[in-house]
Amino acid sequence: MQISKGVKYMLLATFLFACMNVLVKWVTQIPAVEVVFFRSVISLVLSYSILKAKGIHIWGNNKPLLIARGASGAVGLVLYFVIIQQIPLATAVTLQFLAPIVTAILGVLILGERFRFWQGIFFVLSFCGILIVNGFDARVEIIHILMGIMAALGAGMAYTIIRKLKKSEHPLVIVMYFPLVTVPITGAYSAWNWVMPQGIEWLTLLGIGLLTQFAQYFLTKSFQEEEINKVASLKYLNIIYALCFGYIFFGETFNIYTYLGMMLVVGGVILNIWYKQKISKAEKEMVSLKHTA
Repeated sequence: MQISKGVKYMLLATFLFACMNVLVKWVTQIPAVEVVFFRSVISLVLSYSILKAKGIHIWGNNKPLLIARGASGAVGLVLYFVIIQQIPLATAVTLQFLAPIVTAILGVLILGERFRFWQGIFFVLSFCGILIVNGFDARVEIIHILMGIMAALGAGMAYTIIRKLKKSEHPLVIVMYFPLVTVPITGAYSAWNWVMPQGIEWLTLLGIGLLTQFAQYFLTKSFQEEEINKVASLKYLNIIYALCFGYIFFGETFNIYTYLGMMLVVGGVILNIWYKQKISKAEKEMVSLKHTA
């Protein structure tokens, strides 16, 4: 069976993101905010270079929303890196999977989209999974759950703003504003709480920045080569990588109830995405029938 380019790119992007997570967890002695600072500096340099090479105006049109996208993404990423460093890798990744559900809720509140009954059921399913993970894993405290939810909220807000900007801004400009906002925020905090990296830690921080940039590149290429609904679900391979890498590199194991909780979280998210795609397809078919009638 021949694998399409879009699928290949998504598989590669997912693997690179998983490797980035491992490196973030490896440098627990470096504060998460400082890790995000290094990652953002690298992303800023690379993004700016690409924009200049393509001759694209870097400042964009809707600066308030672009700044809001950068700020919400910064909050989400910092909190995500914090929980990666403090709790099992697979649990941190599972909590981040709440972002699509948060995005759906924000779509109702900000974009005026309709939130249907079954989406609420799938949200409750995922939330029950979170409660099970928290209740049966002593390594995970309520503060970690709250930070995970806030990280998902930050990511969800960023995704929602991106959807509002898609008609007015070039995708590379939207990408550029994330490090543009994040560098001064995390840099100011890190200046007062600086932990000097030692030896191989410098290479690890460089690796985090490069892996993220390449992962985002291949993710974008995947969406350009293939319909999003055909490749988006492959992102959930990240939980498999997290379970495997967490066991191999950090000796992380779980009890059966924690695995069940993770399955409920991921299952609720996947069902929510599937349902939204089904509704969207039905609405498009209805519009097409009206035009042909």
